[in-house]
Amino acid sequence: MFSSAALSGFTWSSLPWLKIMGIAWGIHIIILSIWIILQKRAPISTLSWIVSLAFIPYLGFLVYHFIGPQKLKRQHYRRLLAKTALQEHSYLLHLREQAKMIGITPSPSLMQLARLINNASGFPIATATSLQLLVDGEATYNAIFEAIRNASHHIHLEYYIYEPDNIGTALRDLLVEKAREGVSVRLLVDGMGSSRLKKKFMAPLIAAGGEFAFFHNLHFSQLVKPLLNLRTHRKIVICDGKTGFTGGLNITDEEDERTLDYAYHDTHIRLTGNAVHSLQLVFLEDWLYATRQPEFFDTDTYFPTQPSGNYPVQILASGPDNEWEVIHRLNIGAIHAAKERVWLTTPYFVPTEATLFALTSAALRGVDVRLLVPRQGDSRLVTAAARSYFDELMRAGVKVWEYAGRMLHSKTMVADGNFSMIGTANFDARSFRLNFEVCAAIYSPAMNREMANQFELDLLVSEPVPKNRDLRFFARFFEAWARLFSPLL
Repeated sequence: MFSSAALSGFTWSSLPWLKIMGIAWGIHIIILSIWIILQKRAPISTLSWIVSLAFIPYLGFLVYHFIGPQKLKRQHYRRLLAKTALQEHSYLLHLREQAKMIGITPSPSLMQLARLINNASGFPIATATSLQLLVDGEATYNAIFEAIRNASHHIHLEYYIYEPDNIGTALRDLLVEKAREGVSVRLLVDGMGSSRLKKKFMAPLIAAGGEFAFFHNLHFSQLVKPLLNLRTHRKIVICDGKTGFTGGLNITDEEDERTLDYAYHDTHIRLTGNAVHSLQLVFLEDWLYATRQPEFFDTDTYFPTQPSGNYPVQILASGPDNEWEVIHRLNIGAIHAAKERVWLTTPYFVPTEATLFALTSAALRGVDVRLLVPRQGDSRLVTAAARSYFDELMRAGVKVWEYAGRMLHSKTMVADGNFSMIGTANFDARSFRLNFEVCAAIYSPAMNREMANQFELDLLVSEPVPKNRDLRFFARFFEAWARLFSPLL
């Protein structure tokens, strides 16, 4: 026990608070650093997190716990669906025969890209009987609504953003109508991107026999295992396993120029044929994972065999449950393989070190590298971070344009004359490593020309970024500061 004499001289101010806080802060940084290092991330990302969170005393653990990069294991649900993937493997055996039949001889570089996708994501090349590039909301929503009206067995939809606005209400009502007809309707939306969508809004669909679920819904259980930073950014529609859609458009009036004059400028794709099987597989994996339902489908009904088509297509899906970052790798591989051109459109351009190196290397070896981004995106921080890379890109010979019309939201790539890609993934680390994304790699000169034509049309309403940008000090500093957050954006 302390004597009364000892206690008589005690005051709170006499405690060495600065030393205690300094020691505690040091312990905080050490433990936090060990935790982050054990995640085995890219060194630049690891250092960025350590430096950033070191200056958030005591709260750093919570910040990293809830929004730090994480991996997700879904092997159990992948095993439930393994048998459906077997049907796709047969298409590899017919690839060369199919290529001869449609007058296309795959180059060694394209075959390597196809092999990369197959080995990294498990989706081999299939064929589509038709491909349709859809530009902006009116064309896309009309095509989706028509396919849904014609569906007779099932309708599957997965979206990052589904708003309860005009287009969202119209789609819900159509889905209710189809559910009442006896068509199986399943709608999966992201818990954060579609946070305004309430079950009350979807009550008519559920009452009609449709099914509705959130992917990583915001819930108290996430206090233990937070999934706040792991979102499904996918946009998928599948009708009867025969017609599929994917691309950049969500379900929101902000993408419908019929409702809003300033609606986003975006692209989507409609495909029919056996290539839809891969999109179906992606959706079913996500649905079973989100709902924890037992396997409910049969191969013949949900993966109907169709005639081979004239368009070789390969679906690639990536997310934090796959260590290979297949969309990231394909971007790098396609850029390195290009001999003539790489035309890239993206609303969010925050390149990784590998993709930046690939773009500048391609330009330095004489490839026509063009980058189209919005003049002003919906995030000032991301826009500034993107512009911080412009000078380096242009010094290497990359031509950069800023779209001067509505908000540009397209996510496309055109490489040489026979490869193109369209999907949900932005050209940034978040899409490459954190989000669940899906893209279509298309080995077709016809679609390559169509997407190249659209790229050139977009350039007509864009402004080239001058090589010698005259920026004031604060603008240059803001870009440089924003770039520091590139690994975290």
